[in-house]
Amino acid sequence: MFSDIRDFLDALKERGWLRRVSDPLSPELEIPEVLRRVMYARGPALLFESVKGFPKWRVVGNLFGSLERIRLALGAERLEDVGRRLLAPMASPPPITLMDKFRAAADLFEFGRYAPKAVRSAPVKEVEEAPNLLSIPAFKSWPGDAGRYITFGPLVTRSASGIYNVGLYRIQILNEAEAIVHAQIHKRAADLFASSRGCVDAAIVIGGDPVFLLSAMMPTPYPLDEYLFAGVLRGSGLEVTRGSATDLYIPARAEAVVEGCVDVSDLRREGPFGDHYGVYDPGGLYPVFKAKLVLRREDPIYYGTVVGKPPLEDAYMGKAVERIFLPVLQFLLPEVVDMNLPEFGLFQGVAIVSIKKRFPGHGKKVMMALWGLGHMMALTKFVIVVDHDVNVHDLNEVLFAIAQRVDPQRDVVIVPGAHVDVLDTGSPTPGYGSKLGIDATRKLPEEYGGKPWPAEVEPDPEVAKRVGDVVRRILEGR
Repeated sequence: MFSDIRDFLDALKERGWLRRVSDPLSPELEIPEVLRRVMYARGPALLFESVKGFPKWRVVGNLFGSLERIRLALGAERLEDVGRRLLAPMASPPPITLMDKFRAAADLFEFGRYAPKAVRSAPVKEVEEAPNLLSIPAFKSWPGDAGRYITFGPLVTRSASGIYNVGLYRIQILNEAEAIVHAQIHKRAADLFASSRGCVDAAIVIGGDPVFLLSAMMPTPYPLDEYLFAGVLRGSGLEVTRGSATDLYIPARAEAVVEGCVDVSDLRREGPFGDHYGVYDPGGLYPVFKAKLVLRREDPIYYGTVVGKPPLEDAYMGKAVERIFLPVLQFLLPEVVDMNLPEFGLFQGVAIVSIKKRFPGHGKKVMMALWGLGHMMALTKFVIVVDHDVNVHDLNEVLFAIAQRVDPQRDVVIVPGAHVDVLDTGSPTPGYGSKLGIDATRKLPEEYGGKPWPAEVEPDPEVAKRVGDVVRRILEGR
């Protein structure tokens, strides 16, 4: 595991996955434009060493712009293995015998090693200074954006019961000490703000352990503490330290942390902002973060990302979520074989799921179950369910299944009056629209008018064997 973003950058450099940019460029439009072009070209991570107007800072972007880089950050050859760590304590049968109880206790002890580790001395505390959000090289990504935004600044809050939430929200900088937190209604922080009064302690984190950064954008199962979840992802506890201006624990190896509070009674107009739907989201009324203190390293590195029409860096993050949470989905719905959240499906726009079908209506049962799950699937607008032998990652196979096995009247389900992503441009009201499911599985007699599904064409095995050499020679040009 990498202790911080600097260790990760060294590893990227060793593999030829990092390029240094010495040209002086501004975080307003210039750096974002360079990042977008490199992301669309599926290029390397970039470290900008000369940032106009911000001599203390360097800027890094496109850190997670490939699954190879994400696997490296997580220290896993298969992302599914990371999800299985989370399931380990739940996968064992309940303890019955004395030996079972000893084993269960050992499992819980093992899980405990993922808990955060409090330290006193922390790199993030090298410098303490009065808050000046304008001194941070946050991006203005698009010409029509309302201003400069912290686009990847995990917001740390804590519930009344002591559970830490680490959420990723766009944060619009207003002035030296104030910024608007775009915490959508379906996010944990929005729930905390709605149930609180006054100014809720919060901290904006910039940079840090790459696994911590990735964990901030993942749909952590509620009510799991998100510092604990970050520890599960990284395979060991995250180092944290107590803040200087708040009572919160903050990541010890972050590049910078802005301590303050979110005033839930001070709502201001946020936006517009060019979002991943490829249009300007008009924003709305959201609470204001009020800065108290900035902690940072002597030579901080700002990590920011840009969004827009796919595929950008966030497309790979979405694929990582798909792979990591597939084992969790299979634990909850054992009939699920595989899942695809296509990069052009905008994460919560389209999900394709394959299942081992066992009974009539099984496809519809799965789509309803998916919509009833937590943040990962609850906002998905289109769900397509196919049979186990369909490769969900081959859209031609999926289209064939839809064309061959779907009767629109029988197999298409429309759910009106449903909660959807507040950023969804297709819905008539932000956060409120409809969903569509397609059951593209082969139909059982009960679903097919009492008839068996037609036999599918297959070559004669003996003939196929006899002509195999002929076909090979033709294809090889011999």
